[in-house]
Amino acid sequence: MKQVMRTGVWLGVLVLSASLGLAQQDFSGVEVSATPVSGTVHMLRANPAAGNIGVSVGADGLLIVDDQFAPLADKIRAALTGLADGPLRFILNTHWHGDHTGGNATFGQQAPIIAHTNVRKRLMTEQNIGGRAIPAAPPAAWPVVTFDESVSIHFNGEEIRVVHFPRGHTDGDSVVFFTGSNVVHMGDHFFAGGFPFVDLDSGGDVEQFTANIATVLDQLADDVQVIPGHGPLSSKDELRAYHRMLVETTDIVRQRIAAEQSLEQITQAGFPDEWKDWQAGMVSAERWIAIIHRSLTRQ
Repeated sequence: MKQVMRTGVWLGVLVLSASLGLAQQDFSGVEVSATPVSGTVHMLRANPAAGNIGVSVGADGLLIVDDQFAPLADKIRAALTGLADGPLRFILNTHWHGDHTGGNATFGQQAPIIAHTNVRKRLMTEQNIGGRAIPAAPPAAWPVVTFDESVSIHFNGEEIRVVHFPRGHTDGDSVVFFTGSNVVHMGDHFFAGGFPFVDLDSGGDVEQFTANIATVLDQLADDVQVIPGHGPLSSKDELRAYHRMLVETTDIVRQRIAAEQSLEQITQAGFPDEWKDWQAGMVSAERWIAIIHRSLTRQ
């Protein structure tokens, strides 16, 4: 099982990064490294801080998918310079969270930001994660090109399709298909090797989240390279195993709710041993159970 950061560390960084507490965070030890993926696509990974960046590199210049935290902008820029000398031409946001859009205000001065309509709406207004208020982003961080269903960027010799998947991780998620390179960037629909965080306060929904991944799987070639929102570069088989985990753990909670068990009882019972290692990632089994329970029982 591939491992990623612990829940408390990640959620603390996520919330504080998007709030006024950002200046208190120490990003000096974070390293941003580049990995070739396939075709025109590379992946930038900040260890151990933020979401993965997808990069299209070619004669047309650079396109990035997400831009992590604002204090990492110089390190990201250096990593991009190491890939190519060409200009940054486009920025895509997979959703609104600060570990994926924190660099918008910086990189948006170089290139237009493209995202789903709800990403712009949420960045423009105060948000809430887990009861904590997150101030609106500055205007420089707002997407300037928005779409409702999908948009294509014809860039570096391939069509890059950006497709909205509703009510998933949030209400503004997009999955990015690099059609010529046979690469997909899943955004935070995919937490490789661990239980996911579904942001119910931002319009996310566990059942639709799971259904969205099934839809993506049906569209992918067997040898596709999968960039997760968090975690290492993955295969279709690993995304398929992740989907099975979502289906089966959600079914467990659903059955226990039907048996009139309380959240405390469901949490105490936990999951079968098969899923034990998955809580070594960002989200514990207890938190994942709580997310599923709230998603299934809210009206």
